[in-house]
Amino acid sequence: MIFTIEGPLLGQSSACERILRALPDWFGIEAVIQGYAATVPSLPTFLARVDNQTVGFLSLKQHNPYAAEIYVMGVLPASQHGGLGRALLEKAEGYAKNQQIEYLQVKTLGSSNDDANYAKTRAFYAAMGFRPLEEFSQIWGENNPCLILVKKL
Repeated sequence: MIFTIEGPLLGQSSACERILRALPDWFGIEAVIQGYAATVPSLPTFLARVDNQTVGFLSLKQHNPYAAEIYVMGVLPASQHGGLGRALLEKAEGYAKNQQIEYLQVKTLGSSNDDANYAKTRAFYAAMGFRPLEEFSQIWGENNPCLILVKKL
């Protein structure tokens, strides 16, 4: 698959929302989709494009001078497993390093919930060098344990 990665860009709410709605196994809660769509326009966002169509994105949120978070990331199902996620993350890491950010974090569903899709998500981040820090039930609730993964850049 031939693709390009663009960014960082601002104002990418429509691309974000369209892709998240195509991923109901990960983003199936309407309020969550709306929350991401409302926040993404102000965040540096990277887009993966195939044939001039946006098929994936990653938005970063900087928390302090030393740390940023992969706030949200998604790749359309038909474009998964083609290197887009890796390329988006590498581009975002390069940007973060240029901003002198030292640590990158991501939140995902913890392993105490046995969801198979999120097991694949955790495996992706582990392959990209992220390490589990801690799982919290207080962030998203008892049924949605939040695992924080970190990576030193």
